[in-house]
Amino acid sequence: MQPNYIFHLFMKRLLSFILVSGITFNVYSQRLLSLDSCRSLAIENNKEIRIAQEKINAAHYQKKAAFTNYLPKFDIIGTYMRTQKEVSLLSDEQKHSIGNIGTTAGNQLQQQFQQLQHILEGNPMLAPILKPLQSIVPGMIQGVTNGLNGAGQGFVDALRTDTRNMFAGTLSLTQPLYMGGKIVAYNKITRYAEQLAQNQHATGMEDIILSTDQAYWQVISLENKRKLAESYVNLLKTLDSDIEKMINEGVATKSDGLSVKVKLNEAEVTLTKVENGLSLSRMVLCQICGIPLNTDIALTDENIENLTLPETFTESNVDIALANRKELKSLELATKIYNQKVNIARSEFLPSIALTANYAVTNPSLVNGFENKFRGMFAAGVVLKVPVFHWGEGIYKVKAAKAEANIAKYQLADVREKVELQVTQNSYKVNEAIKQLAMAEQNMDKAEENLRFATLGFKEGVIPTSNVLEAQTAWLSAKSGRIDAQIDMKMSELYLKKSMGTLK
Repeated sequence: MQPNYIFHLFMKRLLSFILVSGITFNVYSQRLLSLDSCRSLAIENNKEIRIAQEKINAAHYQKKAAFTNYLPKFDIIGTYMRTQKEVSLLSDEQKHSIGNIGTTAGNQLQQQFQQLQHILEGNPMLAPILKPLQSIVPGMIQGVTNGLNGAGQGFVDALRTDTRNMFAGTLSLTQPLYMGGKIVAYNKITRYAEQLAQNQHATGMEDIILSTDQAYWQVISLENKRKLAESYVNLLKTLDSDIEKMINEGVATKSDGLSVKVKLNEAEVTLTKVENGLSLSRMVLCQICGIPLNTDIALTDENIENLTLPETFTESNVDIALANRKELKSLELATKIYNQKVNIARSEFLPSIALTANYAVTNPSLVNGFENKFRGMFAAGVVLKVPVFHWGEGIYKVKAAKAEANIAKYQLADVREKVELQVTQNSYKVNEAIKQLAMAEQNMDKAEENLRFATLGFKEGVIPTSNVLEAQTAWLSAKSGRIDAQIDMKMSELYLKKSMGTLK
């Protein structure tokens, strides 16, 4: 083979591969989404739903924390204190007196011995007796002085507290026996609060589903209107081409041609607006689903011609709504919570009883005299608190709590009435949307038949251009009305399910 032929063959296959790869990439880069997948993405990526889930977790743990109030509580407390001066059981004068008690006693004995010497000096006959004592008594006095001084100082030292370094520790147990119903009320409130968080989470889920469905069907509506606008533009282009041929043949006027061109320009402008609106609607749906705004998405219901009709039962809708609406359940739980707050306000002014047990250790200690050692002891008792007189504070607080509970009851009754009215209105709107869709279908059939006859008459030369344009305009209006009626029917069904609490 010639090199040029091989090179051209290689380049041809390479270009074919690149072209096929590009087409394949474009096909697979488009993301196909159904209504269920859009809902799943929106729920998975919505931050408010995650916040609501964390609120459920918080309420769950608060309920567990409230239950622990039934159980005994153990606490350990330890303290250390360094003081500038120590506690003294004796004054400075007492310390000096007791520490020098031997000196005082020795001085007294010395005075008495000197008096004895004066007496003996007046009686020379007793001198032989005095001489042996003069060598013995001073030593005895000195011994007594030293002994008593040592004993006195020892007593002073024994009474020294040395409380500059003080240690204390306590292990305590507290078991509530009766707290005026407060613990029971708190446990009920936390249980209701957890259920309330779950209802709020479910309400948030319904809101996300509603907004997702609205964005989804908005895209479907604009996509069908885009196709309709393209069909109308193509229809006008065909008519414009036919008019140009007829003008050249002298069977149509330039005025007819200008009328068609004006309509064609208007249709192209409308198509541009619809395409821009469709692009923005796709971005809104992407934002709700939590995917990049520039993602090329396609919806599975874009090519559906006829939507399924909803059920039109209206008598039992109100009962279903009253049984399923999360808002009503949330208000019922709020009413129960406020009723329990009345019990809490009342419990503040009822007697409360608790059992206590302690083990306390201190250093210095007084258990075995005054010692610089760690020593402790057990203690147990019952604590009773009985409010006696608080100037009517309890009565006022209970009345305030009852007023808040009444507000919650009135709000529940008001919302219940509004739900009944909302469900009834949405039920009527569903029936009305079904009737409007049936009328739109009839108008569509008539407009298509009218357009067919106008087109045939125009080709035969028996119908003027203005009639054809009117028939095309009527067809466009009927087609657009049919699309709007289908979407209105779908949205009215959506709003009815939302008001009934059955949107899932």
